[in-house]
Amino acid sequence: MTQLTLALNDGHRIRWLGFGTGTTLLRKDASALVRNAVEHGIAHLDGAEGYANEASLGAGLAAAGAPRAELFVTTKVLSLPEGRTARAALADSLRALGPEYVDLYLLHSPQRLAGRVREAWEELEQLEREGLVRSIGVSNFRIQDLEDLLQVAVVVPAVNQNEYHPYVRKTTEPLLEYLKKHNILATSYGGLTPLVYHKGGPVDRVLTSISERLSKETAKEVTEGQVLGLWLRAQGIPQITTSTKPERVKEYLATESLPDLLPAEIAAINEGDKFHSRICVGPCLSTTTTSNLSAECKWIDD
Repeated sequence: MTQLTLALNDGHRIRWLGFGTGTTLLRKDASALVRNAVEHGIAHLDGAEGYANEASLGAGLAAAGAPRAELFVTTKVLSLPEGRTARAALADSLRALGPEYVDLYLLHSPQRLAGRVREAWEELEQLEREGLVRSIGVSNFRIQDLEDLLQVAVVVPAVNQNEYHPYVRKTTEPLLEYLKKHNILATSYGGLTPLVYHKGGPVDRVLTSISERLSKETAKEVTEGQVLGLWLRAQGIPQITTSTKPERVKEYLATESLPDLLPAEIAAINEGDKFHSRICVGPCLSTTTTSNLSAECKWIDD
């Protein structure tokens, strides 16, 4: 399973393309789609206890039968009610997933950890030392959340997984600069938001124009979704995406071998940041409508 990889600050590497089991697969049986993704060559699988389908992720991995060493498995701890520890949360995840370790373990949301971020991070550091997780990181952390964490962290987070697409680029730019300064890799979920939730938005014409150029240049169909993937790839940001359509996997994988975007094309996509919209399905997990999700997650832009 040869795939594009990026270096983490702890010496490990992460696959650029990941298949996620959240968003449209939230609380659903993802086993068949995970199996399809792995069998077609996706080696990076992104789950979470908060998605309420870790067992189906594990079932899909088992059914695919790929050697564990070829896979990169991520999961996340969402919350720690009184009396529960990150170690216990990981044990539950490992029982559901099947593997004896995960490649990347994340704190899913500072808001949902309710003041226990520092305590949880110290536990993750110990779990990493014991080899139960290979790398540790965070998700949906703002600059102020990272500043607070880094005051006590012995291990700097390897990644910060956030919603990232052209419609949050401007508000996310300071965070991206902060992550680069501290050698923390930004990873993206919700990268297809302009096409899924805001069809007809300001980047649509740009995406169509670029897809037409690349289709002509490569003599094969290049979709607007692949163009958004190339936009992320140009920034060195791994793409976590998903679909209920098995055929989409081939499209996602094909993105890795497409030519780079031109600098002018990247700039044109960036111009879409004049429109702002955040979906942030990942950290919210408690609502289903786009309007409610956007309202609930305004804290990320604070």
